[in-house]
Amino acid sequence: MDIQYAKDLIISDIITFLVTEQQMSFDNAMSTVYNSVFYKLLQDTETGLYFQSADYNYELLERELKYGSTRFNEI
Repeated sequence: MDIQYAKDLIISDIITFLVTEQQMSFDNAMSTVYNSVFYKLLQDTETGLYFQSADYNYELLERELKYGSTRFNEI
């Protein structure tokens, strides 16, 4: 599987999770994902996050949203 394709699938799933579970608008969900520290980490192939499930990655984003990016970097 192409790495960028895997990342795109994860991002799509996470946006869907934010819309359905957090009741965010689609635009707000997209903005939340694309402006997050999590997104930057997902784009860095060295982290290997693209190998993880969308659920796992969603949990990382939830932590960032709950604790803020500074705390997220310490986890």
